[in-house]
Amino acid sequence: MNEIENKRISKFLSLILRHQPETIQLKLDENGWADVSELITKAAKGRMHFSFEDLEEVVETNNKKRFAFNEDKTMIRASQGHSIDIDLALKAIQPPDFLYHGTADSNISSIFEKGIEKRNRQHVHLSADKETATKVGMRHGKPVILTIRTKEMFDNGIPFYLSANGVWLTDFVDAKYISK
Repeated sequence: MNEIENKRISKFLSLILRHQPETIQLKLDENGWADVSELITKAAKGRMHFSFEDLEEVVETNNKKRFAFNEDKTMIRASQGHSIDIDLALKAIQPPDFLYHGTADSNISSIFEKGIEKRNRQHVHLSADKETATKVGMRHGKPVILTIRTKEMFDNGIPFYLSANGVWLTDFVDAKYISK
């Protein structure tokens, strides 16, 4: 499969597994898992054709590890980033002392006024390294990397979760924990 086709399938999976499964009448369970055979069949009915092998390649080669199979590859889900109500069944764990959030320069005044909100997502996404945060920020304009004092947040009772693809998640970051 070429890179363009891989990206096309990946974008489709992001839409279906993170935001709008109803687009193809796909049912996700409470943890966001979808039956792989049903996904392939219903996608084809919606004129989005791909094989199990194509799906495997997208999951394995996605540089952000956005999707995951269960052990026997009969189920698939998005690793994080959902705007629909699902429970990833993640356990709260202690984060590193600092995490990073990449954003656009145009968002800075709002963030320092209101904090970092999850908005239409289930969680705020944080990165363990500045390089990843920079890539995220670049998608939204001129990037700015914010440092989040996550040890301080955790010590104050705020839970953190680590998604299967290494993205740190929390519900909200108050401005008092953020520095530029």
